[in-house]
Amino acid sequence: MIVKDEFLGRLRKIFDLNLYEVKVWAALLSRGTSTAGELSSISDVPRSRTYDILESLEKKGFIIMKLGKPIKFIALKPAEVVERVKKNMMTDAKEKSKRLESLRGDEVLDELNALFTKGVKFVEPSDLSGSIKGRQNIYNHLDMMVREAEKTVTIATTEEGLNRKFEALMPSFEKCRKRGVRVRIAAPITKNNIKIAKEIRKVAEVRNLEKFKARMTIVDGNQMMFMLLDDEKFHPNYDVGVWINTEFFAHALEQFFELAWKDMKPVR
Repeated sequence: MIVKDEFLGRLRKIFDLNLYEVKVWAALLSRGTSTAGELSSISDVPRSRTYDILESLEKKGFIIMKLGKPIKFIALKPAEVVERVKKNMMTDAKEKSKRLESLRGDEVLDELNALFTKGVKFVEPSDLSGSIKGRQNIYNHLDMMVREAEKTVTIATTEEGLNRKFEALMPSFEKCRKRGVRVRIAAPITKNNIKIAKEIRKVAEVRNLEKFKARMTIVDGNQMMFMLLDDEKFHPNYDVGVWINTEFFAHALEQFFELAWKDMKPVR
């Protein structure tokens, strides 16, 4: 069986399979029906592992086992596999979400919080900093910062960044408004994001940022996140953010923002 490594790599990523699983699955697809021994020879997967791999693929909905002897395995249509895998992933995600929700008020969470609190006592505030890679990870951290805000959230972002923040942070902005947290967002306002800007305006102050380009968030004047790369030039997976817990620097930067904020035009 000749299948390019690049194609196998894509399948692994899309369907969340390991290398042996994707090799055996591809081999079975090329045959339609086959025994474990045949699949081992075709895929170059050790025979001692092939049965375990086939059992795993069966549980995940990729193949079915044919009754009779010798035992054979049947490949399902790829379109059917996609539907089965999608349903399994959704079911698995719901179950995991329920387990995590059940931790609220559980003694396990209390113990975890106790460990964290004790550990933080030995950390200098200036040491609470880090580099965050990947836009999804960056937005996960931004969402945490906004959810924990007590007084202010100050954001400077790009044209497309405003659209992304609407999708990722709007629920947290709404909660901030209910808590009385002041949220200010500065971004270039164009025909591509004016509708989004007006929607965000319901829960935050939004002004047109025309004079410079920036990507940063300051929360309560004591912690901040700033992005190092131009979001128009780099793929989201390569985006990098730096989070710092520093009252001195964050407060100083917020004062500079305050001066610029006065000259920006509010979104109407």
